[in-house]
Amino acid sequence: MPQTTTDQLPGTLPPDPRSRAAGAIVPVLAFAGITVAVMQTLLVPVIKDLPALLHTAPANATWVMTATLLAGAVATPIMGRLGDLFGKRRLLLASLAVMVVGSIICGFTDNLIIMIIGRALQGFAMGAIPLGIGIMRDELPREKLGSAMALMSSSIGVGGGLALPVAGLIAQNTDWHALFFGAAALGVLAMALTYFLVPESSVRAAGTFDWAGALGLSAGLVALLLPITKGGDWGWSSPTTLGLFTLAVVILLLWGLMELRSAAPLVNLRTTARREVLLTNLASIMVGVAFYAISLVLPQLLQLPESTGYGLGRSMVVAGLCVAPLGLTMMFTAPIYARIAARYGPKFSLMLGMLIIGIGYGAGLGLMSEVWQTVLVSVIVGAGIGLAYSSLPALIIGAVDPSETGAANGLNTLMRSIGTSVSSAVIGMVLAHTSIVSGGVAMPSLHGFRISFGIAAGAVAIGLVLAAFLPSRRTANTSADAGAGVSGTATAATIPVPDPGPSRTLIAGSGGFHGRVRDADGAPVARANVTLIDHRGRQAGLTTADEDGRFALLPPSAGAYVLAGSATGHAPHACPARYAGDGVPVEVDLTLPELDAPQTREHSNSSSGGSSSSSGTVAG
Repeated sequence: MPQTTTDQLPGTLPPDPRSRAAGAIVPVLAFAGITVAVMQTLLVPVIKDLPALLHTAPANATWVMTATLLAGAVATPIMGRLGDLFGKRRLLLASLAVMVVGSIICGFTDNLIIMIIGRALQGFAMGAIPLGIGIMRDELPREKLGSAMALMSSSIGVGGGLALPVAGLIAQNTDWHALFFGAAALGVLAMALTYFLVPESSVRAAGTFDWAGALGLSAGLVALLLPITKGGDWGWSSPTTLGLFTLAVVILLLWGLMELRSAAPLVNLRTTARREVLLTNLASIMVGVAFYAISLVLPQLLQLPESTGYGLGRSMVVAGLCVAPLGLTMMFTAPIYARIAARYGPKFSLMLGMLIIGIGYGAGLGLMSEVWQTVLVSVIVGAGIGLAYSSLPALIIGAVDPSETGAANGLNTLMRSIGTSVSSAVIGMVLAHTSIVSGGVAMPSLHGFRISFGIAAGAVAIGLVLAAFLPSRRTANTSADAGAGVSGTATAATIPVPDPGPSRTLIAGSGGFHGRVRDADGAPVARANVTLIDHRGRQAGLTTADEDGRFALLPPSAGAYVLAGSATGHAPHACPARYAGDGVPVEVDLTLPELDAPQTREHSNSSSGGSSSSSGTVAG
């Protein structure tokens, strides 16, 4: 078998000291993701007792749950963008610290207002999910990236599912404030592990933080999610509900216009409008609806008394244990997803996951009479949600530039949160309107449970249709072959690039890589992304060209690299280079053909050296 181009280059990089901790990155980040996801379901076992515990009316007590949801929805895109700009590990630690503070506040109070503030701080930590995915993309070798991102993405469901039986056991046997002290301990442990075992990413986005955009998005999301979560209490046709929906539309439209005109937007709406990104986000909403439906229905079914004729009469702890396989199955599907996506692509695994979810809910319509049947439904639906959730970050990452990873995954996580909010509101309304009175108490009916499962199955069907229109190509982190040479190395960390071939390897000095990004006519490509990739396929640096297409990148050490350029509206291109360490700067010019000019790509690939093609010249 012939050697790869990388092996043919005589100089190689010394071992990266961070690689010694690479094995710990995945479990640590997954643990951090599970920890923050626990906050979403921490109080589910005591939700019916909250009015008495907080000495307030039931309508007011629901704000304890709503505050966490709203804060998480606002935090995910904002923390993702801040991580792209200032460091993902730094912002991950900040998110966990805020969660710990919120948990301690809740642990020492029975006051409703203070409890709502603490719960909002707990929810703010949901930004850790996109930050963890971004760190994995930046730090992990290609062969570990698929299953690692799948596990991180699934941690939302894993944490929520595993929290139910544990929280139920604690709430049933000790003071309910112990739930918050346990959450604070988990947060401190996650912070310590992250600080000592997770390296800070060197990948940074250009620009500044869009404070106006953050405020506008926060206001729009609050105005949208408040009537979704509280519409059942206020009345869906009440002036408050309709007024907030109208206000949300106005704010989000104005925010979108502002973001389109911003030089450094919080959310790149032009990227978000791409077919693969838009359809993935819409499908994420449907998966969120399907995920939360089973979390709402099965615990109630299991705890309803047997005297109803359909309730299973189990304790809070047993009900949590029966639903726990939902989260466990999601965890175990991560490595399975990696194999499926590597062979067929993340679009296939997303559609397969949603098909399995549909089968689970279909089976659930007739399997509600025994405890083992609820466990079986949890396993089937959990496997499908695990595959679907695992596919989403791969689809997003394959469609955005490396500098937008955090913000793009933050927006995708937000779409899932919106799905769970819609699911909670709609299914809550259905169960309320189909309830029956037993012993003078209103209880959800079997008919309502089945309608809820039907709604979840319908959401999955819509998601399948949306996913069918996704591009069939595989993303970079799943499609590259392990032995693909330099071209495969480039795709490991960025986007698919043409193979420039070993004859175009540069011999460079140690003064860093400098050059310009041009189109096929020689005009500069402003704001193009230039990624530096080492021989293991990991990003060693990232920069954005200026308005004249100029860029500069300083490699961390001597060895073989690939310079990969990409820009909206242009085909990506890459060039292998050698960094010798003798103090001589190197000039490397990259040519990015326009996407609508295939003949230009052919000309660029066939041209030989020269600064106007993707070859480089040694300066000095």
